[in-house]
Amino acid sequence: MKSRMISVNKLAGCLAAGVFALGLAIPTFAQGGTPTGAPPGAGPPPNINPKREDLVRQTNEARLRSLEMEAGEEAENQKHIQAAITNMKQDFTRIQVLRNDIARNLVAHKPLDFNLITEQTAEINRRAHRLNVYILAHAPEDKEQDNPSEFKSEEMIDALVKLCKLIDSFTENPALKNAGTVGAKEIEKAKEEKASADRDLLAIMKLSESIHKKSDSLKTPK
Repeated sequence: MKSRMISVNKLAGCLAAGVFALGLAIPTFAQGGTPTGAPPGAGPPPNINPKREDLVRQTNEARLRSLEMEAGEEAENQKHIQAAITNMKQDFTRIQVLRNDIARNLVAHKPLDFNLITEQTAEINRRAHRLNVYILAHAPEDKEQDNPSEFKSEEMIDALVKLCKLIDSFTENPALKNAGTVGAKEIEKAKEEKASADRDLLAIMKLSESIHKKSDSLKTPK
């Protein structure tokens, strides 16, 4: 809103400047002027320079077009930012919903539905990757994550439990909730929290892919 107000003020200023410049471009009297005391219209007509008028007009029009383009670019940038924020909120919320669905089935000791698990982990992985477009996680990989796809079928429940805990840790990280309210004295702590969030997100991406591949190989053909 502030940027738009500034642009409007600039636009109004240029319009005023243009009117003022046009006024200067038209001399009131010709060289020599009208003799003192002469009746109006008695002197020679003003010496108007049409080329100068055209130059002033073209300059002001160019300024107006430039301001209009800047205002349009600013509005477009704001649209992209708002769209990105909306997508992040949707992905963040949806990952938590999927985590709750998985945890609910595990707590109820239901038989593993590999078709459902394949779909859930595919969506978690897709949304985690999209979140990372904005978060840009770059935490170092843990040794235990070097080969996350190498686990046996009977270890599927443990892998799902681990995935749920990783999602808990990631979504509850203060770095994602208090990013805009960190004081100067809390910068180091904020860095540590951000590094933890990065590690969790990368682990979610890898483990969800691993579980997806394993469950896909075990699911019942439709």
